[in-house]
Amino acid sequence: MANKPYNIGIIGYGAAAKVFHIPLIEVTPELNLYAIVQRNPTSENDASKAHPGIKSYRAAEEMVKDDLVDIAVITTTPATHFALAKLALENSKHDVRRNRFATNPKAGGLTHTPVLVEKPFVPSSQEADELIALAKKHDRLLTVYHNRRYDTDFLTLQSLVKSNTLGRVVEFESHIDRYKPTFANSKPWKTIRQPGGGAIYDIGAHLIDQIVLLFGLPQKITGFTGSQRAENAGGYDDSCTVLMHYADGMIATVKVAVVSPEEKQLRFWVRGERGSYKKYHEDPQEAHLTAGKRPGDPGFGIEIEDHHGTLTVPVESSLSLKSERYPTLQPTPDTTYKAIYTQLAAAVAGKGDVAVMAEEAREVIRLIELAKRSNEEGKTLDV
Repeated sequence: MANKPYNIGIIGYGAAAKVFHIPLIEVTPELNLYAIVQRNPTSENDASKAHPGIKSYRAAEEMVKDDLVDIAVITTTPATHFALAKLALENSKHDVRRNRFATNPKAGGLTHTPVLVEKPFVPSSQEADELIALAKKHDRLLTVYHNRRYDTDFLTLQSLVKSNTLGRVVEFESHIDRYKPTFANSKPWKTIRQPGGGAIYDIGAHLIDQIVLLFGLPQKITGFTGSQRAENAGGYDDSCTVLMHYADGMIATVKVAVVSPEEKQLRFWVRGERGSYKKYHEDPQEAHLTAGKRPGDPGFGIEIEDHHGTLTVPVESSLSLKSERYPTLQPTPDTTYKAIYTQLAAAVAGKGDVAVMAEEAREVIRLIELAKRSNEEGKTLDV
């Protein structure tokens, strides 16, 4: 008999849950959307109406007492991540003697409660350390939703770097620049200064994670954070530039901007001894999910040809150069954002690791802290 799917309990019902988590859970056969915590539903925004048949809770404290919740997913604002992850990790409902898979634990049985936390992991590396220690103490899986590891353009660039097509990389630029000079239509928590807030945590965390995944930790870091918007009463740091200095001389630059009036926004510009890769436009998965598409739908995650990058390489052994369009990799079921959940289900079943280790996400937070401190002190810091 086929194993039952693991029941997912989601804490939070904002844009993150609706766009980046629920659609992926619902197309992952090994998982079942079982419960949602929504504190204040309205007639226009009610999880129980949008997803008939789920268990609806008003507080996380209620959901973690439900023995049928197999995996907890935290999608609330960053400032709440630590307390909610701690609550989920400390909950002992899935002792093997009590959980519903205990009759056959080797065939998909749980001996721990997995917890997935939306990015950014937590506001501080100290909090990350505490959660990692707590997960180990209670034998729990803990992972973080760094979905942009599965951006198709990043996967394309990753293949170029790993195949040494670009040679020794000397400069690596990663941008998410937009033209949003006012706070119009911004979420309230993205307009005020608070723990885990600001562009460096919101978007910078993704870009830093991608760079560390490719090249490891830098030797030094220089950070600049602040606001490009003229009106910013809440003091929200809407932009950042981070320079990651590597021992071999490479400089990796992370740049997030909100005042970038360009028709085509630069995404990657990577230069090496054997070639360069330059690309505009963001990966299409976020736009596709926002529009209601899901992995498996025709065209999901496939980038239009006009948005492909450009590869420039020397002509044979000369110093002459040639440039040509370099196709972005087409996603497979294992290389879209859905992969986070596919791998989570496999890890719970004892068939592999989660896509993002909590320790990796912790290092991203530590680099963010150093970049912010660098900005405050006006100097480059050792990592």
